[in-house]
Amino acid sequence: MQTKPATNMVAMVQSQLVIVDMQVQLALVMSADEFKNIVKNCGILAQASQLLAVPIIVTEHYPQSFGATLPEIKRLLPNNQAIAKMAFSACGEPKFNQQLQRENSQIVLTGMEAHICVLQTALDLLQAGKQVFVVEDAILSRKPANKANALARLRDAGCIVTNTESVVFEWLGNAKHESAKAIFNLIK
Repeated sequence: MQTKPATNMVAMVQSQLVIVDMQVQLALVMSADEFKNIVKNCGILAQASQLLAVPIIVTEHYPQSFGATLPEIKRLLPNNQAIAKMAFSACGEPKFNQQLQRENSQIVLTGMEAHICVLQTALDLLQAGKQVFVVEDAILSRKPANKANALARLRDAGCIVTNTESVVFEWLGNAKHESAKAIFNLIK
């Protein structure tokens, strides 16, 4: 008998991973140490999502100016495709909305910048009735104060703020899963 997960847990069968604007030119203005960790955590989430068949959507904000998705993220994507957007919220792009799967009510949100595109996307997803999990160690802003402000606003709006390992292990569910060993290796 399969039990319904608690509303504050992310479920593999109910979620989609969204990676917002992890782009080459944006990377240049981020703190190098923090950025390295964000790329690592986005990579863990992308790989885990593929192992566990969690759909992924990747966006690029105005790629003509901000460049393509980082190669280290792009190579982990099933089709190497990203959705170009001009709106700060990914929900402002019809192609993004078309890829949102109606049966997947939970969105796991990562990317840059926390206080602009991640924030506006999260707020629009909440408005659309989605449950939004913002992965605190997989989002970034140029200024730490902007990220902190975004996280406070996101919590106040009803997002669940979580971390990479919590998401991955909630997706996995238990150590008996056929992908458990591969997931454990990602976290090492």
